[in-house]
Amino acid sequence: MSKVIVAGGGAAGMMAAIRAAERGHSVELIEHNEKLGKKVFITGKGRCNLTNASDMDEIFNNIVTNPKFLYSALYTFSNEDVMRFFENSGLKIKTERGGRVFPVSDKSSDVIKTLEKKLKDYDVNVRLNSHVEKLIIQNGKIKGIIVNGKKQDADAVIMATGGLSYKSTGSDGSGFDIIRESGHTTSEFSPALVPVVIKEDYPKKMQGVSLKNIEISILNGNKSIYSAFGEMLFTHFGISGPVVLSASSVIIKYLKKGNLTIKIDLKPALTEEQLDARILRDFEDNINRDFKNSLSGLLPKKMIPSIIRYSGIPEDKKINNITREERRSLVKALKGFTLTIEGLRGYDEAIITQGGVNVKEINPATMESKLVKGLYFAGEMIDIDAFTGGYNLQLAWSTGYLAGNSIE
Repeated sequence: MSKVIVAGGGAAGMMAAIRAAERGHSVELIEHNEKLGKKVFITGKGRCNLTNASDMDEIFNNIVTNPKFLYSALYTFSNEDVMRFFENSGLKIKTERGGRVFPVSDKSSDVIKTLEKKLKDYDVNVRLNSHVEKLIIQNGKIKGIIVNGKKQDADAVIMATGGLSYKSTGSDGSGFDIIRESGHTTSEFSPALVPVVIKEDYPKKMQGVSLKNIEISILNGNKSIYSAFGEMLFTHFGISGPVVLSASSVIIKYLKKGNLTIKIDLKPALTEEQLDARILRDFEDNINRDFKNSLSGLLPKKMIPSIIRYSGIPEDKKINNITREERRSLVKALKGFTLTIEGLRGYDEAIITQGGVNVKEINPATMESKLVKGLYFAGEMIDIDAFTGGYNLQLAWSTGYLAGNSIE
C-alpha cells in the first residue's frame, strides 16, 4: 500500500483519489478552496455535462490537442465506464441532443455529492483550504510535498490543480509553477472554449439574439479551417454560444497567422435557390410594403436592421421595386453573413485552458512523469483539450482514473 497525495479537488483530482483508494492505497486529497468541485459546479451552465455518449471515434474527433496521447486513458476509462460509474454510484443520468450526458436532476451539485460520497466510502482524507507549495524530490523520485508550510511524506503525488480559466474556482496556474521547478516544461497557454470578439458593430446591435440551427465557417483568408452546425448568441463584444466556443479552440491556432473571418449561414437547410424562392413568396405577400417590414418571417426582429444594412438594400424601398440583383444580395447576406474576428475573450470567460505540461514528459500508459518517479498528472494540467459537449470532463475523468489506477 502506497501513501498517495492528490493535489486538486476538481473532476480529475476527485476521480484520481477515488481510484487510488479503491485500489487499497492511503489517499489524501488536498484542495485550496473551501469545498470540492467548484469548477464542476458551474460546468454545463450548472447542469454538469458529464460526458458524451457518442462512439470512441467521435470522441477522438472532438479532441483538439494531443488526441493520440489519450488512447490509453480513454480506453482504460471510457465514456461508457464514466456513465456506469455514476449510475452504479446512485446518480441517475440522461442523454440529450448531441450525445451530451447530464444528471437527470440537472444539478451539478448532485454530481459533486456523488463523488464526495465515494471519497468518504473509501476513507479518502480530504483537506480543504490547504495549499500545495512545493514538491519534495530526491534522486529523481517523489518523496512528498510541502502543504501550508509543512512537509508531508508521500510515495506518489498526483498533480490535478487545473489550468488558468475561471480563477474564482481555484484554477490560478500555481500548479504549473510547482511543476516547472521539478524540471517539467509547459506549452504556451491560451484561453479556450471562449467567446469571440468581432471587429464590426453588428453583434452589438443584435445583442441578446440567440440563433438555433445555423452553420458557421471559420475562414483563414479564403480557406475554411472549421465549420459546425448548432446554436450561437450575439453579445455586446461579438459572438458566443456552443458552436462559437468550440470554434475558438481552432481560432487560437490561427489568430497570429492571418485574416480570420466567420461566415454565418442563417438558413443552412435551404440552398440559395430554395431561399430565393422562399423570399419571393414572402415578397409577394408584402408587395406594397417597405423592405424593412417584409422580413419578420425570416429573421428575429432584432436582426432585421443589421441584415438590411449588410445586404445594401435601402430599408424604405418598396418591395415591388426591389430588383432581382438586390434579392440575390439578400440571399447572400442570409447564407453568408461574414464578420471579422478580432480576437478572443480572456481566461475569466474561458471554460478551459489550452496548453499545459508537455505530453512528451508524461507516460501516456500511466500518466506518470518521465522525469520524476512517483509523480503523476491528471486533467487540465496536461496539454490536452477538446470541444464542448462533455468531452473535456471525459478527459478529466479518464486521465484522473488512469493516474489513480497506475500507482503501485
